[in-house]
Amino acid sequence: MFNFDYHTPTKIVFGRGAENRVGDLIKSYGGSRVLIHYGMGSAIRSGLLNRVKNILDEAGLFHVELGGVVPNPHLDKVRTGFALGTLNQVDFILAIGGGSVIDSSKAIAFALAEPETNVWELFEHTRRAKASLPVGSILTIAAAGSEMSRSVVITNEQTMEKRSYGDTLARPKFAIMDPELTMTLPAFQTACGCVDIMMHTMERYFTNGGNMDITDSIAEGLLRTVMKHANILRIKPNDYDSRAEIMWASSLAHNGLTGCGSDGGDFATHNLEHELSGMFNVTHGAGLSALWGSWARYVHKDCLPRFVKYAENVMGVESGFNKEETALKGIAATEAFFYKINMPTNLRDLGIQPTDAQIEKMAESCERATGGGIGSAKKLKKDDMIAIYHAAK
Repeated sequence: MFNFDYHTPTKIVFGRGAENRVGDLIKSYGGSRVLIHYGMGSAIRSGLLNRVKNILDEAGLFHVELGGVVPNPHLDKVRTGFALGTLNQVDFILAIGGGSVIDSSKAIAFALAEPETNVWELFEHTRRAKASLPVGSILTIAAAGSEMSRSVVITNEQTMEKRSYGDTLARPKFAIMDPELTMTLPAFQTACGCVDIMMHTMERYFTNGGNMDITDSIAEGLLRTVMKHANILRIKPNDYDSRAEIMWASSLAHNGLTGCGSDGGDFATHNLEHELSGMFNVTHGAGLSALWGSWARYVHKDCLPRFVKYAENVMGVESGFNKEETALKGIAATEAFFYKINMPTNLRDLGIQPTDAQIEKMAESCERATGGGIGSAKKLKKDDMIAIYHAAK
């Protein structure tokens, strides 16, 4: 195992009606002038936005609002939020939504804290943030884990670049998590969320650098739990207990817990998918499931003990004398699960057919964005990335 620092300062308020505490929570972190940030209208249609605004009014909190965040959130919306926040002297950002809304809120918080700088520089990795306004969230989609994570992902829609930035300053002050708020999600979004949760765990699991039994046990249990309850929600989408299990799993999968003692994780599939959704605007979870099997088959020989352990402990593959066969059965079983919850396992299923030129462009961009390569299971360069994209076709 490797040395590690583990810091998760986000306060979690979990359960039915938890959103009713939002006013007191914002005030406890010094907020008085709030920017409410939300997505494409579900917060309005469900009545949640109006309920939150009434709660803030009763708490004596000034608020303005900005909706319209799309999946793979756009830099232009961040800049709109910066302008609105500056005009209204905002001192707290409240995200109502899932990972895209929370990430957009984090980026706005960075921009407002350092108004003389260009926030995109953080995502180009040409500087580090020195400050951030406080962010809180009311989670309505269990998927990205952004409600507890140090990660922010933004898409520059002008250049079609989807880039991530990680910083402890980005961790929200609080996350309000009421599983009932996720019950109106379409089945596709629920399934995409379950894939994203699994992938955040698996990216940290398949490494060649540092492992702990306790961390592995947590990761394996989390993966089994998500698969179990994803199957339940496929049949009973309003099952409160399964919604709760998935919602809590989304936070645990991406708050650093499942990476303690490792080298930080692989994250090649995530970076490959960022290029895919940057170019084709695909849903993140679906892009991950479409690429993962091709990545896994490409790298499994270089990380064989981990793939064997995953096959046996997570996917229930019986141990055999041929370790490679066991690993491949585990990969196939994962793809079968993705199919069962109606997720794609290749780019054809995803509905896209990138040309050779587009694949080359994605690989070049991915290599550049990752500083010359990415991966722990196997270090991937441009030619490796091209091979994985082609295998996923």
